[in-house]
Amino acid sequence: MIPDHPLPLAEGYHAVAPGDLACVVTALEMLAPPAGLKRLVPEGDVPVQLVRWKDCSAAKYRLLYSRVGAQWLWWSRMAKSDEELEGIIRDPAVQLHAVIDRARVEVGMLELDFRVAGECEIAFFGLIPGATGKGLGKWLMRKALQLGWGGEGVRRMWVHTCTLDGPTALPFYMAQGFVPYARYVEIFRDPRLAGILPADCARQQPVISG
Repeated sequence: MIPDHPLPLAEGYHAVAPGDLACVVTALEMLAPPAGLKRLVPEGDVPVQLVRWKDCSAAKYRLLYSRVGAQWLWWSRMAKSDEELEGIIRDPAVQLHAVIDRARVEVGMLELDFRVAGECEIAFFGLIPGATGKGLGKWLMRKALQLGWGGEGVRRMWVHTCTLDGPTALPFYMAQGFVPYARYVEIFRDPRLAGILPADCARQQPVISG
């Protein structure tokens, strides 16, 4: 969740403490559903399906979350207790979906958050390594937009990405109709040093422990 009123930074370089990571976060929004959104993609045209996880356990959630996001240092949900995590993903205003292939293996996830009235946040969206580059991202986004705009009273959908994510994430969201509206800098403790994520993940981001 992005704070409502983060403080602006002054111009120039800003030191990041050893053991911390810094990223630039871009928030994007969509204020009306795109044309042709209701047109369904025939299920036989894609080798996966979207399955709602209503009573997912914390352990099951973390496994898929880490398979999708550890390579990009997704960590926030890994740091929560079972009680905190299940309180979110079992909330009636949160929709958690898994992308399942024909072998019944989970290869992606979609989490939609309707807890703010009139809004739908795409909280988590992604595919595991090996499932990308096959057009499944566009299919999954179409599903996300259909579900999001189908929510009661939704007037806005939004999502955010950052410079720790894959380099195609931001242009992908823009190509799907999301418009950037704000930019932030986030600083946090490297989750690999904190033991939240394995020390050898996301090797494209060097660990600087001081």
